[in-house]
Amino acid sequence: MSIFKRGSIYWYGFSFAGQRIQESSRSTSRGVCERLERERRRNLELGAQGLKAVAKPKLFAVAVKNFLSEHEPHWAPTTRLIHANSLAHLEPHFGGKLLFEIRPEHIHAYQRARLKEGASGRSINIEIALMRSVLRKAKLWENIQDDVKPLKENRDTGRELSDDEVVRLLSACRASVSQGLYPAVLVSIHTGLRALELRSLRWRQIDLLKGIVTVGESKTEGGKGRLVYLSALATQTLQNWRSQFPDVQPSHAVFPRQAFGLKGEKNRFGGVVVAFRTFPDQPVSTFKTAWETAKKAAGVECRWHDLRHTAASRIAAGGATEQTLQALFGWMSPKMLERYSHEGGSEAASRGCVRSEHIRISYRF
Repeated sequence: MSIFKRGSIYWYGFSFAGQRIQESSRSTSRGVCERLERERRRNLELGAQGLKAVAKPKLFAVAVKNFLSEHEPHWAPTTRLIHANSLAHLEPHFGGKLLFEIRPEHIHAYQRARLKEGASGRSINIEIALMRSVLRKAKLWENIQDDVKPLKENRDTGRELSDDEVVRLLSACRASVSQGLYPAVLVSIHTGLRALELRSLRWRQIDLLKGIVTVGESKTEGGKGRLVYLSALATQTLQNWRSQFPDVQPSHAVFPRQAFGLKGEKNRFGGVVVAFRTFPDQPVSTFKTAWETAKKAAGVECRWHDLRHTAASRIAAGGATEQTLQALFGWMSPKMLERYSHEGGSEAASRGCVRSEHIRISYRF
């Protein structure tokens, strides 16, 4: 056993069945820390006695990383990203627990905590699914599955933004300190590219002379390699955006990661936020902060996926066939096709927003 301090807080550490346990007592009292260490060790020993195989009980942090390492080679890039995100949320709550310690009440507490953070029921269920896979492999899920219920999920596939909402949103994005937000949002609305497809774009995938994007990474196998046509405005916007990078190479990210800082007087904090460095080879990982700020400024409540829904609805309202929609958006299900192929529900329906022979959108913004 070892007791040590980090700052004013005492921590304890010990080895159990070959695993290193190291946890904070959250107390400034050494005596409290010692008692917590003894109780923690006692609970581990009692729990281990109920297992069939107790030789090598694993911490969740170890087991989940072993699980990901074993299965990741067989997953699509999107699946790997989803599980990496799930692990980032699960590990702070369960990383220090041995697998047989995880009880239904711990999972219930996790669900409540994530809901308070604003996570959706769908996101939380995906995270718990990763935990379920790890516990199932260890043959421990069956012990608790009857007491763990998934959260309700919002099955809404999205909504079409009105012309006024699009104009306000684009205006707010143009004013954003994140320089790539405006071209990214406009291209999304004009093409219906998924967020991952958009963020992972390289300049070699875009033919600005022909106005065509060749999709690379995609959520589905059917989405990879498909051709998506750009409107005149989307093409011009990308040309203007590209001109801001004089040394751009075909392998560079269309929306590169940027570092931001405050520009003010010398040796003083303050001023305005500006991008002071660009990493051309690294695609931006997220527009989340800038996106949320722009939506608030525009007074528009929507999700990034609604930009894709808006593009699909307007193309469908312009008379595009089901085959065209499938080709442009990548293996849409019959249910999705039916939803987008509605009649009378789009502002764009009355003005013929698609010239089907070129499969281009003619927006007014």
